[in-house]
Amino acid sequence: MQTKEVRLRRIQQLAHEIMDEMNRGNEPRQFETLNLAVDNLSRALGDLADPSGNYSLDYIEEKLGKAHYLLFKNEKRIKLHS
Repeated sequence: MQTKEVRLRRIQQLAHEIMDEMNRGNEPRQFETLNLAVDNLSRALGDLADPSGNYSLDYIEEKLGKAHYLLFKNEKRIKLHS
């Protein structure tokens, strides 16, 4: 299994890719796609921002991976951890 630091670095990389893609704004996106992507991102952020410090990297990776998939229309979803 990957270390926590490596997993967090991958999460950060995906978040940056999503941010860059959204700021590029080359092609219009369907509202439903954007709505689902924002929902997944906000759920990941909400879990990470837990004041008690209890968060699940698996959950955050899953939600960020789904948002990335929705925005980039990858052939398959990204497997973030092993």
